[in-house]
Amino acid sequence: MNIDTTNHPITLLLCALGGEGGGVLADWLVEVAQRAGHAVQSTSIPGVAQRTGATTYYLEFAPRPPDPAAPTGRRPVFSLYPVPGQVDLLVSSELLETARQVSLGVTSAERSQVISSRARALTTAERMPLGDGRLDSDRLVAVLRQHSREQHLLDMAALTREAGTIVSAVMLGAVAASGVLPFARALYEAAIGTGGRTAEASRRGFAAAYEQVQRQREQGEALRKVIAAAPGVPAPPLLPPELACRFPAAVHPMLALGHARLVEYQDADYASVYADRLERVLAAEREADPHAAQSWATTREMARWLALWMAFDDIVRVADLKLRAARLARIRAEARAGNGDVLKVFDHFKPGIPEIAGLLSAPLAGALQRWDERRQRRGLAPWSFKLTLGTHTLRGALALRTLGAMRSLRPRGQRFAQEQALIEHWLAGVVDLTRRHWASGHEVALCGRLIKGYGSTNERGKAALLHVLDQLARQVPFAGDDERADAIARARQAALADDAGRALDQALVSMGAAPRPLREQPIRFVRRRPGVQAAVQAAAQGHVPGSAAGS
Repeated sequence: MNIDTTNHPITLLLCALGGEGGGVLADWLVEVAQRAGHAVQSTSIPGVAQRTGATTYYLEFAPRPPDPAAPTGRRPVFSLYPVPGQVDLLVSSELLETARQVSLGVTSAERSQVISSRARALTTAERMPLGDGRLDSDRLVAVLRQHSREQHLLDMAALTREAGTIVSAVMLGAVAASGVLPFARALYEAAIGTGGRTAEASRRGFAAAYEQVQRQREQGEALRKVIAAAPGVPAPPLLPPELACRFPAAVHPMLALGHARLVEYQDADYASVYADRLERVLAAEREADPHAAQSWATTREMARWLALWMAFDDIVRVADLKLRAARLARIRAEARAGNGDVLKVFDHFKPGIPEIAGLLSAPLAGALQRWDERRQRRGLAPWSFKLTLGTHTLRGALALRTLGAMRSLRPRGQRFAQEQALIEHWLAGVVDLTRRHWASGHEVALCGRLIKGYGSTNERGKAALLHVLDQLARQVPFAGDDERADAIARARQAALADDAGRALDQALVSMGAAPRPLREQPIRFVRRRPGVQAAVQAAAQGHVPGSAAGS
């Protein structure tokens, strides 16, 4: 049999995560090629990735239909696997997966076009750090641009949600608009089909991606330059003029966000306290850096982390967020509920002593906490109760609305006073260190990243920040201020890398500081029920109750 080696095949590599319909996409492309009379070969390569599992689909297409004048028996030669640097089009539904394939060398800067979603499915390693453990998406995009001839980035997850389909239909539209394959748009739409709601949704997703990639191709390099030149965070228009006059322009974007957040969280007076606190940091930074060589970086960072700490989560804020219109709209969109559909939303709560005591005065809160501590010393679990509210019902909505309206009680509560005292302690440390040595004050300001989450996570973060401030910033002697700033930075990075705090304790000891003090933890013994104990003993002996003896 004669082998045709005159026509180089068009190569395409598809990357999809588990459950995204990658096999359906490959079948659609095979059908398109067959409708056009082109020879095609498809190979799936199953694999396991860090998230839900990834499968790649490799396809090769004959660039043109067979020549009727060619001798019979001649057919193209296709490969089962992609050859490094020889892929014409790489299409992926997840940005990190795209970068992973590029890192394997399948693309080349001279030949390959890459179409990728901007969406991310976070890996386990990214979810583990206490701080922001996400990989930098800008660096991933830079890798794509370095190792491909042309790139198209779109939010496939958003297009999929809007169309009510699966991402494979969106990827098909992107492939069709890429111009790599010599097939008309009508052939792709014919492969999807026309009957039923599923086909209609797939055609909507196909059209949305097709138009977006086509628009990107038409705009080309000019559009990418506009996007690259766009400012990262535009100044919000609602910054009060009297506040803008008190701070440099470089601080305005973050200041406006923080001020608006605290007005919404409590009231205008509370936001004024935020501005006054931030002005103290600005005054210290003006002393340390009068010529603004650092572009007021410490004040900008404090504008961010101070606002987040001052807007700490409590039961009032949780109740308020539960009834936000944006949340209910998101739930309806995720459930794909139509205008005539009835959607029921149940919110589950488990408030305990810390949540209740937070809104009480110090004497009442202290008595309640001591009562719960005595219970725990007797081996009982911390007191709490389960509560389920139907947010869609009048009763549930009124209960949440009533609780959310109790923000006037917040400043009188024990937790508010405790949080303000801790904030002032941190703020005083930032101001004092900034005056003495700008870099040291900046590093302590960045320690605001440690304050996140709620419950025990929030408590550990605050304890770590204050310990770093009191030990490294104030007590441990260093050879110079630069060494102190470096030690604070290393301690902060250690705290963010390990939620349990072991890395932080090791870092503190290595720098001559005391480790964090141990905290007592009650030990609770749980008595097994007689039936459960008998079942455990039977299983240990190789017997399962109600069945034949195990071998």
